[in-house]
Amino acid sequence: MRILHNAVIHTLNKSQPLASALVIDHGEVVRVGGGELLSEFHGGERQDLQGHVVLPGLIDAHLHLKHYALSLQKIDCETDGLDACLSRVAERALKAAAGEWILGHGWNHNVWGGWPCAADLDRIAPHQPVFLTAKSLHAAWANSAALRLAHINADSSDPKDGTIQRDARGDPTGILLESAAMLVSRLIPEPGVDELVAALDKAQSILWTLGLTGVHDFDGPDCFMALQALQAEGRLKLRVTKSIPVELLAQACELGLSTGFGNDWLRIGLVKAFMDGALGPRTAAMFQAYAGEPDNRGVLVLDAEQLFELGRRAARSGLGMAVHAIGDRANHEALDAFEHLREYESENGLPHLRHRIEHVQLLHAADAARFARLNITASMQPIHATSDMLMAERYWG
Repeated sequence: MRILHNAVIHTLNKSQPLASALVIDHGEVVRVGGGELLSEFHGGERQDLQGHVVLPGLIDAHLHLKHYALSLQKIDCETDGLDACLSRVAERALKAAAGEWILGHGWNHNVWGGWPCAADLDRIAPHQPVFLTAKSLHAAWANSAALRLAHINADSSDPKDGTIQRDARGDPTGILLESAAMLVSRLIPEPGVDELVAALDKAQSILWTLGLTGVHDFDGPDCFMALQALQAEGRLKLRVTKSIPVELLAQACELGLSTGFGNDWLRIGLVKAFMDGALGPRTAAMFQAYAGEPDNRGVLVLDAEQLFELGRRAARSGLGMAVHAIGDRANHEALDAFEHLREYESENGLPHLRHRIEHVQLLHAADAARFARLNITASMQPIHATSDMLMAERYWG
C-alpha cells in the first residue's frame, strides 16, 4: 500500500475535483481525499509530493506504436525547409555503408512550399536507397536508387489506390502516394520480434514522460506479437488497446476474437479500415474537386456498401469498427454504412458497439448531427486542427 500526500490532485470527478492525498493498493487507487487518509490508513509507504500536481494518466486514442518506436531510430524530417531535411539525410548518408537503407519520417511539402523530388536526394545520397515517409503517412519520398530497386520507371503502372507522381515527361519524381509507397517499403528489411520488443520498450519509457499510460495502437500483427512478448516478460507498462487490420478480419472472426478480449494491459480493440487517403497529399475523398485540380476528388478506398459488409461480419463476432475517414465524401460514406450497421445490430439482437470514425477532418454540414444520432464516436486528433487547417482552407474550396 502507498499513500501519496501533500499534492494537488486533479480527480476529474465533478463532485470532488481536487484532493491532496490518495491511497494505492495492489495497483489500484482505493481512496482519494485529504490529510485524514494518513491517520485512516496505517502501515503503508508514505510519499510526500511536496505540493506537486498529480493527474490521471493520459490515453493516446490513435497511435501507430511500432511506427513510432522505429521512428526513434530514423531521421527526423519534420523541418521548416527542404534544405534542413536534406542536411540531416546527408549527415546520415556519410555514416551509412553503400547499399544500406536510409530511412526517415515527418516531412511536409505543404510547409516547404512544394513537393521534393528524387534528384534532391540523389545529390547527397547516390549510393544508398533513401525512403522518407511524410508526416501524414500517406506519401513517401524516394531517391533514384530506391526507385531502381523497386523497378519503378516511366513504364510502371499505378497500383490500386495509389499514384506514382510523374513529371511532365512521365518520369517518376520520387513521390509515391498512398499504396504506391508500398512498392518501395516492402523491400526494406523488417525488424525481428526481438528488435521490435527492444524498440517498444524504449518507446514506452518516452511515452511515460509525456504522461501517457495507455494507447490505442493501429499497427499490425508483428507489433501485437512484440507487445505480447513484452507482457510475458512483465515489462509492458502501457495499457494497450490493439486494433485488428481489416485484412485480418476473416481470421479474427474464425478465431472468435471480440472487442475487449484480453486483460488490463493488452486487449483487443476495433477492426481498422480505410475509407480514403489524407488531406496533405490530396488523396482524401471529396464531394467536389480539390481547388486547382478539377480532375482530383481524392481516393475512395471503400464505399458505404463495402464498409457495411465488413462491419456486418465484424458485428457477428462482437468486433467494433474504427474507420479512417478524412474527406467529406469519405465521412459521408462511413456514416451511411454505420446507419445500416446500427439497423442490422438492432434487427439481429446484437449490441450497439462503440464504432468510431478516425480523424473526421472534413465534414459536410448535413452529416454533423449524424454522429450523435447514430452514437458513433468522432475520434479526432487535435493536432490535425493546427497542422491541416491551412490546407483545408486552400484545397477544400
